[in-house]
Amino acid sequence: MAVNPIEMQKALGGVNYPASKKEIVDQASKHKAGQEVMKALDSLPDKEYESPAAINKEVGRGD
Repeated sequence: MAVNPIEMQKALGGVNYPASKKEIVDQASKHKAGQEVMKALDSLPDKEYESPAAINKEVGRGD
């Protein structure tokens, strides 16, 4: 899934790490993230993420 990394970083602004999938998705929703970003975040495994890099790595696996 090709997600714009800049859009992803905007969506994740203000997340306190480590963060659960729910916290990440909720924050992205508050930032009015685009449909592709939300779809990518919704497809993440339900676990704790240590950093934005960990999220990007997991999203990249969905390609």
